[in-house]
Amino acid sequence: MTAASSPSAARRQPETLLEVAHLTKHYPVRKGVFSKVSGQVHAVDDVSFSIAEGETLGLVGESGCGKSTTGKAILKLIEPTSGEIVWRRQRIERLSNREMRPYRRELQAVFQDPYSSLNPRMRAADIVAEPVRNFESTLPGELRDRVASLFEKVGLRPDQMVKYPYEFSGGQRQRLGIARALAPRPRLIVCDEPVSALDVSVQAQVINLLMGLQDELGLSYLFVAHDLAVVEHISHRVAVMYLGKIVELTDKRTLFTRPLHPYTEALLSAVPVPDPKARKRRVILAGDVPSPIQPPSGCRFHTRCPYAEARCRSEEPAMREVRPGHFVACHLRTAEYAP
Repeated sequence: MTAASSPSAARRQPETLLEVAHLTKHYPVRKGVFSKVSGQVHAVDDVSFSIAEGETLGLVGESGCGKSTTGKAILKLIEPTSGEIVWRRQRIERLSNREMRPYRRELQAVFQDPYSSLNPRMRAADIVAEPVRNFESTLPGELRDRVASLFEKVGLRPDQMVKYPYEFSGGQRQRLGIARALAPRPRLIVCDEPVSALDVSVQAQVINLLMGLQDELGLSYLFVAHDLAVVEHISHRVAVMYLGKIVELTDKRTLFTRPLHPYTEALLSAVPVPDPKARKRRVILAGDVPSPIQPPSGCRFHTRCPYAEARCRSEEPAMREVRPGHFVACHLRTAEYAP
């Protein structure tokens, strides 16, 4: 057997870092003097997906569909109602705060608002150093060198370490938030709309920074966003959410060229085309998004779907693999269907 054909020469398959199965998060609705529970907000309902080593999974959908709640539940910032969260073959959804501590350093976050996610009373160096102090014992000089290296890695100057957050621009603050997330050497970062509060030119810089860090450090991302252009640029696979459920999941090329779910079609039709002469068929959805307190029976999208049939109103569609790696929850769409 030659070296080229030996098993050791074969390309290593990426490790599956995160597996989410039937994740559900409901919030009680309380009314009256005695705060009696009168209903439940179905924020996330039966969501399942996985993220591999070095992969970016984009999570998209309208505001209020449950994207951020999904990310917070994975990070254990909120407790899920039910379902499984498996991190490197270890279930973590029912672990206490103390039991979660060994996993915290591997699961980090970059938040949406760089203005409110940083402590205004701490210097930039202390903000980045804090996660290191929480998980490691380092000498002062070694810690300072590590923080300075992180500043350079995210495009900040080491001499800015003495500044407070208010002395940075919005883009610089988000870079500071990224440096803080990188400090404990994580393997997965949940990016909760990390560029939506930034100018367009700065958005491109931050997205390219995240992609460069992924290549350099082998990071995985759960990238929560509503901007499909950004998601297409950074993601490997994309999951589309509607009213607490994932309705379509596939690789980004397939999603943007051959979408199957009617909701995905509507989202893609709303993306602006940078060509004044281009003509694009716009899918206009009727009505408003239903209340998550009383979601519709059957398919949750049937109240706005232009193709809905009687079956859609009474029977909830299961998530099916209609093409290799392409999952969709729709009664009417099959592998043969190509819009």
